[in-house]
Amino acid sequence: MVRVTGPTDPNVRYLITTLRRASIKNNAPIWRRLSEILLKPRRKRAEVNIAQINRYTSANDIVVVPGKVLGFGKLDHPVIVGALAFSESAKKEIKNAGGKALSLLELLKKYPKGSNIKIFR
Repeated sequence: MVRVTGPTDPNVRYLITTLRRASIKNNAPIWRRLSEILLKPRRKRAEVNIAQINRYTSANDIVVVPGKVLGFGKLDHPVIVGALAFSESAKKEIKNAGGKALSLLELLKKYPKGSNIKIFR
């Protein structure tokens, strides 16, 4: 019997195939890279704090996190953040700063070309 490799969560598997197709369709290598990162084991997924996003971005930047955004720290400027998951405090902090917290599929639909998007790990 063949052993299943890669993510077993059907939502993540769907997301990976969608990102790969979008990469080919829109000629956007960022979505291909993101799908490769999501194929890695769950224990290697990114956990990024709001403080890190605040430190390395400026106002109105677009950021994608192939993992979870955590709520430690303060956000001083509006940022659009796409991630696999958000903690409640992270969502609240992003919205209070005037930014947006989007799922990866929402970010893909809004910015299909993937230009000017930073990957945080």
